Amino acid sequence: MNVGGLIWALAAFIGTHFLLSHPMRAPIVARIGGAAFQGIYSLVAFATLYWVYVAFLAAPRGEDLWAVTPFLWGVATFIMLLGSILFAGSLIGNPAMPNPGAAKLTANPARGVFAITRHPMMWGFACWAIVHAIVAPYPASLILTSGIALLALGGSKGQDIKKAVLMGDGWKDWSMRTSFIPFGNQMSGTTGWASAWPGRTAALGGIAIWLGATYVHPLLGGPVAGIWRWMAG
Repeated sequence: MNVGGLIWALAAFIGTHFLLSHPMRAPIVARIGGAAFQGIYSLVAFATLYWVYVAFLAAPRGEDLWAVTPFLWGVATFIMLLGSILFAGSLIGNPAMPNPGAAKLTANPARGVFAITRHPMMWGFACWAIVHAIVAPYPASLILTSGIALLALGGSKGQDIKKAVLMGDGWKDWSMRTSFIPFGNQMSGTTGWASAWPGRTAALGGIAIWLGATYVHPLLGGPVAGIWRWMAG
């Protein structure tokens, strides 16, 4: 299998995710029910993700397109820490999560990671993609990370549209009080930079995820990453 195989696998993974998350979701749920749909959705997601994994391993590596300097490792380390904090914070009180009480959460003040972006989980995945593009700049990696970034950010846009339909004015009001782009409200002056503090739980949880993920990184076949890179040197 070559890079073309990876492209096809990513197209299947991303395409089925978008189709099952948006236009095909309602008619399928109406026909077979929510529980059965969730089972099909999970099966398709895991099957296509496994295809991506196999295709990525089989794709030729190719040459790096730029030199990965210590400075770039430092930038990547910081971005991954930010992404980990956003992801950790997204697990608590997130109106975008599919749960019965989600609509009520849009009435809450936009605090913590939600004062940074209304899609902290998706931006956490996007940060992962950006980081790996920076430190693994070879063709197969850039194709993979571009696909993951497209899925995360395109999925966020699709989520805005879907939630506006499902939640109506609640989501529209939430969207006006929060930013799609991280730190968008702070950079525009809508809110002060003090609001960018993610909160103790998100910060500690994100640091734990970041430390743990970078620690096991070389054990999973990747290079030494995060602060361990400097400690090892």
